[in-house]
Amino acid sequence: MELICSQLRGEKMKSWSFRLSLLAGALLLVGAAYVSAQSGPAIALTVDASMVQQKIVRTHEVMAVKEGPLTLYYPKWIPGEHEPDGPIANVTGLKFTANGKTIPWKRDLLDVFTFHVDVPAGANRLEIAFDYLEPSGAGGIYTAGASSTDKLVVVSWNQNLLYPADIPAEQMIFNPALVLPEGWKYGTALPVDREAGHEIRFKPVSLDRLVDSPVSAGQYYRVIDLTPPGEPIHHEIDLAADSEDALNMSPELKQGLTNLVAETGKLFGARHYRDYHFLLTLSDHVAHFGLEHNESDDSRLGERALISPGGANSVAGLLAHEFVHSWNGKFRRPKDLFSPYYEAPMQTDLLWVYEGLTDYLGNVLAVRCGVWNDNDYHVYIADVAASLGPGRPGRAWDPLLDTAVSIPGMFGGGGWFNWRRGSDYYEEGDLIWLWVTTIIHDQSHGQKTFEDFLRAFYGGPNNGPEVKPYTFEDLVQALNQVEPYDWASFLNERLMSTSPIAPVEGLEASGWKVDYTAQNGGGGRRGGRGGSNTAYSIGLSVQADGTVGDTIYGGPAFSAGVAPGMKVIGVNGRTYTAERLADAIQASQGTSQPIVLLVVNDDYFKMCTITYHDGEKYPHLVQEQGKPDYLDEILKPLAGR
Repeated sequence: MELICSQLRGEKMKSWSFRLSLLAGALLLVGAAYVSAQSGPAIALTVDASMVQQKIVRTHEVMAVKEGPLTLYYPKWIPGEHEPDGPIANVTGLKFTANGKTIPWKRDLLDVFTFHVDVPAGANRLEIAFDYLEPSGAGGIYTAGASSTDKLVVVSWNQNLLYPADIPAEQMIFNPALVLPEGWKYGTALPVDREAGHEIRFKPVSLDRLVDSPVSAGQYYRVIDLTPPGEPIHHEIDLAADSEDALNMSPELKQGLTNLVAETGKLFGARHYRDYHFLLTLSDHVAHFGLEHNESDDSRLGERALISPGGANSVAGLLAHEFVHSWNGKFRRPKDLFSPYYEAPMQTDLLWVYEGLTDYLGNVLAVRCGVWNDNDYHVYIADVAASLGPGRPGRAWDPLLDTAVSIPGMFGGGGWFNWRRGSDYYEEGDLIWLWVTTIIHDQSHGQKTFEDFLRAFYGGPNNGPEVKPYTFEDLVQALNQVEPYDWASFLNERLMSTSPIAPVEGLEASGWKVDYTAQNGGGGRRGGRGGSNTAYSIGLSVQADGTVGDTIYGGPAFSAGVAPGMKVIGVNGRTYTAERLADAIQASQGTSQPIVLLVVNDDYFKMCTITYHDGEKYPHLVQEQGKPDYLDEILKPLAGR
């Protein structure tokens, strides 16, 4: 132990010595940090992640200032996160210095993301220092969630900086530097200026580009080229994992992701980035999500995602979705989601385009690139249609538009999603945009396709990463230019509908419909001691440990007194397993025999008697007789595999 502690002390001394040299370098940078007159003086930013294994990341900023009151912001509304969730609670040790002296600061009384200082007379430079405390465990959401382990880290720059108020992010220039643990490799879309040891200095960059360009790094790291033959723009996947073995991507998945790049080129007919980095983090100890950026994505899955059966489908589905966002959400962005800086609230009413269209295209591309097959998509879309279909009472009071508008206050929570609804603009977007696809095809008698709209709306010259905002009216106009139709009325009816029936007209127009059988096609789970999805029969979804994830409001289990958060421990007098619950549902079919569950509700046992006799039900797609199969035509690749 003493030897280990001695070594640690030695490493800490080296680290502090290195940080002092960085500080001196940062001060020198400020002296030469004046860029164009339009941009103003650059801000020197050093993010020191050399102690990230202890869950500490240190920030040091130096910015040119004038004497008098100064207001600074910590990024609040992060693009792509759709709510004011900048992780301000993780900022600690905040210190402001001018003329070599610490100066006092105050947090704004009405906004915890805002700080006020008075720059003393004679000072022309302000230094800012603070620690960012990385969350532990795999919890949290987006950049406020766990982002590091002992072997890796994802650095989201918005966590590690303050910036002057009321200056548009695109006009504010930073000179960023990053310090990593010794021996770690990294990946990012940011252009590198130079490297020295385990410090990376990046080229000057605007604040909006900086926040849009995370860095992934780790001890176990692998970079794989995904550029298709003949593609002039470089694409790669940067893999960080908690073990060396977890980096083993199969040749089939590599080819599928290379196909994905080729397919997007055909789909949109243009790219709007200098190069592209898929940043994929593989760990069981970070928050799992995908967050889009113009020239990269921040995607996170379990450690064994690349090497587990079926893992390739999860990887392709997630990466395809986030990649589409480079066009839809980053390049073309709803005007009300394009904030000039990260303090102003964003309006989320067009998320059914931003996320819904992306979800539709991402899943189609997962098939077109050859990782998913047609049946994978059939299973997915059948489950989507069923999950929004009859018996989901939330649709009867809450229209789709409201699920988008309300999302800044609706993320999180447990259970009752069928009653209060959640981010349904994703799944319902799949159905609506499939419907739009079939309308364009049918109205034009097969002469036009949805791709014609995509190329017109998302095409244009590649000027590198940029934002081209749009409104609902712009979207309608673009659709009408491809195929004249009353698109405004069509979309508004979908957005404001309170019909309990899911919008499956597009699915049916493509030659398919949803049917229910006792055979589980993959949309739910059954067997062993895993989770159980009996939502389409008794109206109950049960997690692997027996915890009730959701109860269909008004369904058989609800009527029996079962609610989300309870724990099922017994089925018809025996210990609960998913298989026994399925057997009980099957045994009750056509009889008067109830299904009796023993549940734990807080500290109390409770017997719940479910009256249900229609057997197991799982959704499937069934091809409609006499109708051409346009759905599988949509799923065909555009580029040669």
